[in-house]
Formats: sequence, structure tokens, C-alpha cells
Amino acid sequence: MLTHPQYNPIAIDLHSIGIPFGVHWYGLMYLVAFVLFLLLARLRVSRPPYVELGWTPRDIEDLLFYGVLGVILGGRLGYVIFYKPAHFLAHPLEIFAVWQGGMAFHGGLLGVIAALWLFGRTRKRPFLEVADVVAPCAPLGLAAGRMGNFINGELWGRAADPALPWAMVFPQARDGIARHPSQLYQFALEGVLLFALLWWYGRKPRATGRVAALFMIGYGCLRFTAEWFREPDSFLGLLGLGLSMGQWLSLPMVAIGLWVWFRAGRNSTGTVRTRTA
Repeated sequence: MLTHPQYNPIAIDLHSIGIPFGVHWYGLMYLVAFVLFLLLARLRVSRPPYVELGWTPRDIEDLLFYGVLGVILGGRLGYVIFYKPAHFLAHPLEIFAVWQGGMAFHGGLLGVIAALWLFGRTRKRPFLEVADVVAPCAPLGLAAGRMGNFINGELWGRAADPALPWAMVFPQARDGIARHPSQLYQFALEGVLLFALLWWYGRKPRATGRVAALFMIGYGCLRFTAEWFREPDSFLGLLGLGLSMGQWLSLPMVAIGLWVWFRAGRNSTGTVRTRTA
């Protein structure tokens, strides 16, 4: 049985040089996520069929700007609406206190979807084409976020058999119970594994929408699985049918992904459209 190493949540402390500011590990993980997206998306649009469709590195830079706004605004509002609506209704000013923590992936996803739609509208590109570009480039950023959760010792797992070689005690839980390091499970499943699957599948031209649909299906299924090992939020607990909020929010993702997958198959000859001058 292991003990969480208790990293200092502040990666770069500038107080020692007279600057009242510190860079937190979780903030650095967001930066890593955005840089990884920029590099991967540039590589992706440098290959067929996106070269033929007129995608450029400048498009990716602009898309990143839209995406950052979607992640931050959607992630925060998702946490407010899905997880603590009563609390924030009583304390509305705390909605803006993002430094206190509180971001929701599913809210961030909705924010990104809105951002992709807006980007596509301004560039006269189909929403699903934009989503297909983004989908394989997102999972490694999600992995960085889960690593940030692990460094902070937050969002720990459910109780585990102490004999499990990687069972871990999280001092922040204040109960001395050996737990699953579910942040690392999510790092591996929703991050590394999903990236490998989508990057492999998206390396060839596919029916428009199929890559994005596979992201929705894959993330929904892998998140649903990982939630069996993750401790439910203390203020929510388990909901109907013994499922967590994360599991309930993942089910619509899978359903929508399946719908987009089959719809793309019916409405396409199997390849991405080409753009004419």
C-alpha cells in the first residue's frame, strides 16, 4: 500500500523574489494541454484530407483561442449547474472564484462544442468537420488535467483492497483508507488509450463526423468505466441506480456519439468532403 507523495500544489512560487504570485501545477497542466493541442492539431491539418480542404496553422491558432474560452467558461458553468446549483444560487459571486477549484469536464465539453460551432460559422466550415479535426487532439490534454488532479491529491478513488500493489492512501481524505488512484486510471483510459485509438482511426479520411463520434462514444464508455473506481463527490454521493453524476452525464455522450456515427455513415460515401475554389 502506497501513500500519496503530497506534492506542493504550487509549482513555481515567486514570493521569494517579492512577487505575490505562484503558478499552480493544475494551471501548468492546462498550459500543457493547450500546447499539446496546438502541436497535434497543426500536424493533423498538415495531412490529407485537411490540406485539400484549405486548413492552415493560423486556423489552428484561432481555433485554440475559441477552445480555451469554451473550456474555461463551459467547465466552470458546468460545475455550477451540474454539481452545486443550490450553493452557487445562494452565493452567486463565488461563480467567479475559479481559483478555489471547481471545473466539470462535461460542462467544458458543451463549452467546446459551442466554440467549435462558432468557429465553423465564422469560417464557413461544417461543424462536424471542425470537430473531426479537434477530436484526436484533445485526449492528451485531458490526460494532463488528470495528472493535475493526482498532483493535487484530489478526486481520489473508492476504497481498494490494501493488498493491491498500487492502492494508495490520500491524506487529504483524512480517513487512512487505501484507495484506487482513479486519477491515474482516468489518465490512462480517457487520456492515453483514447488518444491512441482516435489518432490511429483519424489518420485516414473518414466520413465527416465519424472521428468526433468515436470521441464521444470512447470517452463516454471509458469515463463510465473509470467512475466505478472513483469516489463520488461527497456532496452528491451516488444517484439513481447506484450511478455517479459522471456516469449519468456520460450516457448521453455515448447516445449522441452513436447517433452521429450512424448518421455520418448514411449521409456520406465514406470520405471527407473536398473544397472547391
